[in-house]
Amino acid sequence: MENNDHLTDSRFAMSPNPLVAALGDPMRRTREDIMRYIEENGIRMVNFMYPAADGRLKTLNFVVNSREYLETILSTGERVDGSSLFPFIEPSRSDLYVIPRYASAFIDPFAPIPTLTMLCSFFDKDGNPLDSDPRGVLSRACREFNKATGLEFECMGELEYYVIAADPGAFPATDQKGYHESAPFAKFNDFRVKAMAMIASIGGNIKYGHSEVGNFTYRSMVYEQNEIEFLPGPALDSADHLMLAKWVLRNLAAREGLGLTFAPKITVGKAGSGFHIHMRLMKDGQNVTQTPQRTLSDYARRAIAGIMTLAPSITAFGNTIPASYLRLVPNQEAPTNVCWGDRNRSVLVRVPLGWTSGKDMCVQVNPDDPCAIETYGKQTFEMRSPDCSADVYSLIAALCVAARKGFDMPDALDVAERTYVDVNIHARENRDRLKGLDCLPASCVASAECLSRQREAYEERGVFSPAMIDNAISRLRAYDDEHLAEYLKSNPEQMNELVNRYFHCG
Repeated sequence: MENNDHLTDSRFAMSPNPLVAALGDPMRRTREDIMRYIEENGIRMVNFMYPAADGRLKTLNFVVNSREYLETILSTGERVDGSSLFPFIEPSRSDLYVIPRYASAFIDPFAPIPTLTMLCSFFDKDGNPLDSDPRGVLSRACREFNKATGLEFECMGELEYYVIAADPGAFPATDQKGYHESAPFAKFNDFRVKAMAMIASIGGNIKYGHSEVGNFTYRSMVYEQNEIEFLPGPALDSADHLMLAKWVLRNLAAREGLGLTFAPKITVGKAGSGFHIHMRLMKDGQNVTQTPQRTLSDYARRAIAGIMTLAPSITAFGNTIPASYLRLVPNQEAPTNVCWGDRNRSVLVRVPLGWTSGKDMCVQVNPDDPCAIETYGKQTFEMRSPDCSADVYSLIAALCVAARKGFDMPDALDVAERTYVDVNIHARENRDRLKGLDCLPASCVASAECLSRQREAYEERGVFSPAMIDNAISRLRAYDDEHLAEYLKSNPEQMNELVNRYFHCG
């Protein structure tokens, strides 16, 4: 007899995703659950979505014309042309299968008719998971991390983006002072709130949203930076949520007649947009990034040491266009050196403020309501170099590989100690300390060379396929941007052309 307890689980009753509220635990969802929901809710179309090499979600539409046909597509998926999705797949063997993941189902908020959409996984002609599927790479990275460490790798991301519209003229924002600004000085808070509600309705696990530092007016247009940050969770789920969030933001902007860009740099002197990834290490459901004594654990220090070691080549996955390296400049809260520290926004890996005092701040504000929640388990560590030119899955997979490497390094704790800084490394008085730190690559070409030297770490244990690494190196080298930053200093008019070329990156 079928067990349907997951359909009445009270934990999911308040979910903003209608399918989760109706069907309960997504991880226990069956094909029959999906079919019944489609029948009972008048769903007329099913969409499959899947990421391609350009980092964007692709869509395949199916009309629901019979129960038999619906069961067929849910069971067997469909064929797609892999050579049109991935440049390293040859046309002579390009047929792939896309198979829907029932747990990912959501109601499409933009579809003109009632539509249920699911994310898909790729399989090859033999029915095996595609070795160069970016999500499959992340899955292997997480599996190998667990095998090597006994821990689970979890993460979350911060999406920074600019919204662009005609200047209304009233209540102008203060240039580069937009952090957490309220309306009417912030012009696009309502847009962000709509986007957050939509992202939550399709499964995104959001922490919060706010306006960010960057805002300026240029040629009668307002450019306002915003951020949506997610809650940490399993890396595969977090990557899916980030992909869907970018899709929602772009669709909603198009619907409302707004410009929107995730580009890492808009113009000189204005805040660039990063794609910070926070990571945490879990064991038996508990966060072990921090110890019960509220200090950073050796687990975390080893993972950070691995990231320090592979940092030069991580840029090949996290900073994939020439404009990426215009953001990675000193004194812009974007890192240029390989180091880490506590609460320090000038470092590559930051350990953010993590409720380590042990004091109940809540009861000091609300005297009759002491906090009953243990807070030491909230700690993460944050990679600050990436931007949204990155393929979400490949970037997080690279970070997972790097974190695992730290557990293989006998000198990991020494590396962590050596690369730790507790000062502003760009301040004049710290120049000697700065000289002792390695630098991140300054161009796509330099990043490609770093990946070429360190590629073995990513291919180890079969996580990244050699074809994927070859493609990444070739793509980066093709930009031929080794001297671009220097050229733009004396040719500032070319900056706009560069930004426009990569305006819709990622």
